[in-house]
Amino acid sequence: MSDSQASSTQFSETELSLSAKLEALLFVSGEPVATAQLAAALDVAPSVIERGLNELDASLSTRGLRLQRNAGRAQLTTAPQLAELVEHFLGLEATSHLSRAALETLAIIAYQQPVTRPQIDSIRGVNSDSMMKSLLHKNLILESGRADGPGRPILYSTTPEFLQHFGLNSILEMPPLAKPEEDESQQDELLKG
Repeated sequence: MSDSQASSTQFSETELSLSAKLEALLFVSGEPVATAQLAAALDVAPSVIERGLNELDASLSTRGLRLQRNAGRAQLTTAPQLAELVEHFLGLEATSHLSRAALETLAIIAYQQPVTRPQIDSIRGVNSDSMMKSLLHKNLILESGRADGPGRPILYSTTPEFLQHFGLNSILEMPPLAKPEEDESQQDELLKG
């Protein structure tokens, strides 16, 4: 390589911002990438990567991609608002929608995790076997351990795919549970009395 090619290569690499380099690395990765792995690839400290990821996240807010971060890993995903368009383009409409029963089961798991199937059945009032199998098959939930109680039932939790499906970076971004109206009216009466 000639000196002009080498300096041209160095110039083009240094010309791009850290967030642009991070975007390129995340774009070619098929899975979430650990911050430490990005730091090693770019030969910078993890704190520098964090600043670059924050900059990338801000720059993507008005575009079709989003930066999803979970458990020290980052991944580029499509904007949740474009899910229908992407599903239609890829021909996924028929397979990606969740039934009301599946959403109900998934909500219980998301808010109560880790939770056992008998606990889910108790809350729903019906057997949840088929919903659990469906959610496991779609990789929205996983077996996360065993409870200490009799029979040591399996505990279930949500997966990173759950977060991606709903456009969340963390379980903490889920909306708070609304209190049932009758509980609120009873509380109001108690406060008045």
